Amino acid sequence: MFHDRFRIGPLLVVGAVLMIGGCGDGEDWPALDEPGVTGGWSTAGCELVRLPEHVTVAGVTMPATPAKLDAVMARIDQAGRGDFADSYAGQQVDQGRVRAIVYRVPSAAFDDFIRRAAEDTCIVVRDAAHSAVDLAYWHDRVLADLAYWTEQGIRIATIGARHDGTGVEVGSRDVARAKRELPARYGSRAPLVFVEEGPIVPLASPPRRPAGPPGS
Repeated sequence: MFHDRFRIGPLLVVGAVLMIGGCGDGEDWPALDEPGVTGGWSTAGCELVRLPEHVTVAGVTMPATPAKLDAVMARIDQAGRGDFADSYAGQQVDQGRVRAIVYRVPSAAFDDFIRRAAEDTCIVVRDAAHSAVDLAYWHDRVLADLAYWTEQGIRIATIGARHDGTGVEVGSRDVARAKRELPARYGSRAPLVFVEEGPIVPLASPPRRPAGPPGS
């Protein structure tokens, strides 16, 4: 998932694997013996019922990704970025439903790898419009032009390739102008998604400690 989302300024927001809560998305994909070249499908492991796992840290209980599912996701991510870079867009984990969701430009070969790598875990596979490699190209083009856009009076606050392959998200306080002028520079087919993004708010500085040794 190239999936990094950069805030232009002192803050860096990164989401390599998106975490989603336990309520689910309301969709139930059937398990298929032979994944198709296009369309959504899920592995046979999705037919098994699993209870969500949790971990308690400092008295706070949080959902956790089972070790086996985490390992499968790592294998898919490694292969996706390597052997199937033209297809792989990214993935997310649904800890509440104990499953992972993989986004890819339709590829029979990558589908077959996912089916083998999944073992008995639940992996839902969905179509993506663009691979992570394709979005990385457009991400880098916009990033390289930040000074140009600032000169044009368009303030870009964030840039990030979406993990589901829909496009490169560009956050700006000048959305209306960005929607007109960025496609004029990059072409109408550039996969750019524009969102309203407020100005950068610097983190508050911690209060200054009085001079002297600790505890004085």
